[in-house]
Amino acid sequence: LWVGLAYLALFTIAHLSVRRFAPYADPLILPCVALLNGLGLVMIHRLDLARVQPAIAAGEEAPADLISRQVAWTAIGLALFVAVLWVVRDHRTIARYAYTAGFLGLVLLALPGLLPSSISEVNGAKLWIRVGSVGIQPGEFAKILLIVFFAAFLVQKRELFSTAGRRFLGMELPRARDLAPLIVAWGLSVGVLVLERDLGTSLLFFGIVLVLLYVATERVSWLLIGLSFFLGGCLIAYQLFGHVRVRVQVWIDPFSDFDNTGYQIAQALFSLGTGGVGGTGLGAGRPDLVPYAHSDFMLSSLGEELGLVGLAAILIVYLVLITRGLRSALAVRDSFGKLLATGLAFTLALQVFIVIGGASKLIPLTGLTLPFLSYGGSSLVA
Repeated sequence: LWVGLAYLALFTIAHLSVRRFAPYADPLILPCVALLNGLGLVMIHRLDLARVQPAIAAGEEAPADLISRQVAWTAIGLALFVAVLWVVRDHRTIARYAYTAGFLGLVLLALPGLLPSSISEVNGAKLWIRVGSVGIQPGEFAKILLIVFFAAFLVQKRELFSTAGRRFLGMELPRARDLAPLIVAWGLSVGVLVLERDLGTSLLFFGIVLVLLYVATERVSWLLIGLSFFLGGCLIAYQLFGHVRVRVQVWIDPFSDFDNTGYQIAQALFSLGTGGVGGTGLGAGRPDLVPYAHSDFMLSSLGEELGLVGLAAILIVYLVLITRGLRSALAVRDSFGKLLATGLAFTLALQVFIVIGGASKLIPLTGLTLPFLSYGGSSLVA
């Protein structure tokens, strides 16, 4: 009961704040987020109950519930949401701090990789800063800061990137010296992969830069060059890093090492298969058998109990949210606002694709979470 009342109160305050501070804002973005967050709270609470029962049966102390933490993170996220609406009346003012945002973004992105493993490493990836039982993922906030930087930078340097170089197969290729930002982004992505052993953040960061370049210049050649860089990076990473090879081998055949590296993805596939088209019904499945069912594998938890029909509905909500974000980008008149809104909307789209692709074995598994749905404070607040 308290979770339902807290949820209702928080989103009522958020809605009233939008009406007060941004009366002409898109009317569908907040309801979509509220629906996704509410479904996430329901499933996290359901998984909490599943964790408590075996502990009581074994005579052990019940584990701490995750739902209270998630409600607290939702409250912090919505408090910051209201604060941003109140403070930033004109998004164009953010562009003045673009280089500061870029510098802070790079610091936050690199920090976990440079810290000792004892306070930064969880499950093989160095993404965290942990103090006692509390931890944050700086990379979640670095994404937003770097989108602000690249949006402002590309507006300032648009002429430079739009200057035609040589023509090849009907395309105008950029000049070699204009490729510097793409090369820097590629280098940073590989750096994240080396220092932090995190495929998801690396892929997400490079994808954001590539799409913003394409939107700013409207030239397909940037996409083709970027994809060739990406493929080259994949081949290099596969040859040099053992953890990348393990991820790829698990992706190809998780059942070859079922009791070890393939266990998590194999259990997730069984979970999705058990759900089938209609699902087992809320509370009637066993999503808790999948490791990290509340965070990395929230998709399999929802898929088992809500089925393909439920997952399709959730994907449609994400689709509405992303398209309304892109619609806002079209509606904004200034170039910085267009690129900023496009970057934020595309980040959601790419993250959803990476997470769902990984959990369903379409692509190799990464450590990202479903936006607004999965358990996790850093992701939700960011």
